[in-house]
Amino acid sequence: MEKLFKLKENGTNVRVEVIAGITTFLAMAYILAVNPSILSASGMPADAIFAATAISAAFATLIMAFFANYPVVLASGMGLNAYFAFTVVPQLAEQGITDPWRVALTAILCEGVIFIILSIFKFRETLVNRVPKNLKLGISAGIGLFIVIVGLKGAGIVTTDAYFDGETVQSSTLVTMGHLGNAGVVLALAGIIIVAALWHFKVRGSILIGILATWVLGIIAQLTGWYQGPSLIPDFSNYSVFGPISSMASNTLFKFDFAYVGANFVNFAVIVFAFLFVDLFDTVGTLIGVAQEGGLLDKNGKLPKVGRALMADAIGTVGGACLGTSTVTSYVESTTGVAEGGKTGLTAFTSAILFILAIPLYPIFLAIPSFATTPALVFVGLLMLKNVTKMDFDSDIADTVGGFFAIIMMPFTYSIANGIMYGICAWVILKVITGKIRDIHPVMWVSFVLFIVRIVTIICGVSS
Repeated sequence: MEKLFKLKENGTNVRVEVIAGITTFLAMAYILAVNPSILSASGMPADAIFAATAISAAFATLIMAFFANYPVVLASGMGLNAYFAFTVVPQLAEQGITDPWRVALTAILCEGVIFIILSIFKFRETLVNRVPKNLKLGISAGIGLFIVIVGLKGAGIVTTDAYFDGETVQSSTLVTMGHLGNAGVVLALAGIIIVAALWHFKVRGSILIGILATWVLGIIAQLTGWYQGPSLIPDFSNYSVFGPISSMASNTLFKFDFAYVGANFVNFAVIVFAFLFVDLFDTVGTLIGVAQEGGLLDKNGKLPKVGRALMADAIGTVGGACLGTSTVTSYVESTTGVAEGGKTGLTAFTSAILFILAIPLYPIFLAIPSFATTPALVFVGLLMLKNVTKMDFDSDIADTVGGFFAIIMMPFTYSIANGIMYGICAWVILKVITGKIRDIHPVMWVSFVLFIVRIVTIICGVSS
């Protein structure tokens, strides 16, 4: 252990690192329930997604542990999985694409390959440094709101305001409040309060505990006849330790669709770009946050071996796409393990092993309903929304409006890609109008042109 992770050099020991790894796993194990719940909406088998989520998390985290020796754990990213299931797949389905999730997995594969190339040439850090701070923060906050509305909709807390007048479907508002007497609505709201209370008292694994508590309350509600729906009790009748892995091998492993790419290159490029852009800032922001928490930055405020950490993220994304899950990225929950004293890859190694050991427990994770995962989505959205407090709304108008558009357009158009598009286009146009064209870096021009092409294709009906 000493030779592998340089424990003494980093002022730590095996016991501290293992405890830190367990803490991090508990803080982010909710993804094993949430990711199948979200991605299964795209038509993929939930058990296959579960296996892909656990294995890809372990795979990417092991690379981080041994290649970068950082206490950072990776898994399928929140927000990116929702974009996959509720934006990309429905748009592709409207085009008549069979199994549209295969195209989405192909886009993630391409994103990962591009990230590997960018990491090799150290271009990834340059990209992040050239995008305005307000736009970065706005994108993160907007994703938070997008995750929240996905969670609220899944539990029925927010629903469409539609009614049939005898001839056509009418709507007085776009959305409205769900029925407060509905068991799922009440249980989801109770779960949010439970998570918030646990978070206040700094309980380890508060989000996971909140999910489990909401689920248990749902089982009680079902046994009393209040909750009417699919059974919430885990089904062990056809239990097989390797069941999810077999399902993954049959249904999602290497299930790519490259035929779509040639016929719809522009639309596919925008999908890839959206995944790329979001993952870019999510990963770098997380790494810096974890490094600051653990005192891993050098005297110049830089993160040593950042290239290796970014490479672990990129390889993890490629591996996840091959297995059958959305973009794999570094998790900010890694700070919980760092706060417990984790400083090396042994922390990450411990969490990776726990992800593998969780696979035989799949009947439990797959029995958790959407209303029980809503507290996780809402609370993670809250944590991401906090980035608004770091934004500057009183300086450059391009920075202000660009960041603002990124925030509001993601939830209101139900698309992360649209939020990024509106934010970047508004920023570039206002920079030109205000005579600050020299502030526009080539990477922003490239992004702007790409989205203008995207807008043209939408207007012309080439893509959606």
